[in-house]
Amino acid sequence: MDDSTTSPPRRWHIGHGERLLRHRYETASVVNDMLIAAWFIAGSIMFFQPSMFTLGTWMFLLGSIELAIRPSIRLLRHVHLRRIQAAGPPESDHDF
Repeated sequence: MDDSTTSPPRRWHIGHGERLLRHRYETASVVNDMLIAAWFIAGSIMFFQPSMFTLGTWMFLLGSIELAIRPSIRLLRHVHLRRIQAAGPPESDHDF
């Protein structure tokens, strides 16, 4: 019988190319998150000046568009890695 408590843990090997892709998508996600924050902070500051209210509204629109881009980056990453991944560990949702 196979005793899973004493068997060695499985080791997954991720190639350099896959690691590089993961880092690139993570970087894209972080940059996108920073842009989201920048748009909303700028829009919030602009709301204090009545003359900049319209521009502030545009900043909020840009922030909302960036929020829509966020899941697109994750989806592209998933599809791209799935194409190059023959076998490996499943991706976790908390990667980024």
